Amino acid sequence: MTHAFYSDPAEKILTELTPRERAAVESVRRSLEDDPDPGHARGLPDADPGSESRVIELLPEQTGGRGISVVYRYSQELDACLILWLIAGP
Repeated sequence: MTHAFYSDPAEKILTELTPRERAAVESVRRSLEDDPDPGHARGLPDADPGSESRVIELLPEQTGGRGISVVYRYSQELDACLILWLIAGP
């Protein structure tokens, strides 16, 4: 099982989300522990050859509020995901 953690900036943003938005983001975090490379995640450029950066887009229908992008980095060596940013739309 992969471990998934929030970075300090992501934790700060998490506190600013509504309860339904937080629940949707937490659902993504838990799903990353089961599958750190889901098919619906979009790859991002990554300067580190030992990790992969990805983003999962949550639609307003999924969050009960705004669209949210969950940006994370996965390290195969550590078998861990770090959620770097939560980007909430208007």
